[in-house]
Amino acid sequence: MAEIKLKSKDPDSLRRIIESALSERLQSVKAGIQKTEERLQELENKYQLSTEEFIARFNNDELDHDFDFDEWIGESQMLVHLHQIKESIEGIDFVD
Repeated sequence: MAEIKLKSKDPDSLRRIIESALSERLQSVKAGIQKTEERLQELENKYQLSTEEFIARFNNDELDHDFDFDEWIGESQMLVHLHQIKESIEGIDFVD
């Protein structure tokens, strides 16, 4: 686990600034997750496939190409990335 040390003339103020920035970023990531999940749901409904099933069938060349599929793959990858960022932010602890 990495540890970062910061020095400040006003450590309480610095901590509030960092906590606020992390909180805002977390809310932004959560909003991105929700938007991405909604778009994935639209694609799943349109093609009557779960994202997992779509990716498996796409990787096995079972589907004819459609431009929606490029977006579907991108949205799926984005969701994984956003969840990783969320977990990273939520895993930050302040050490006094």
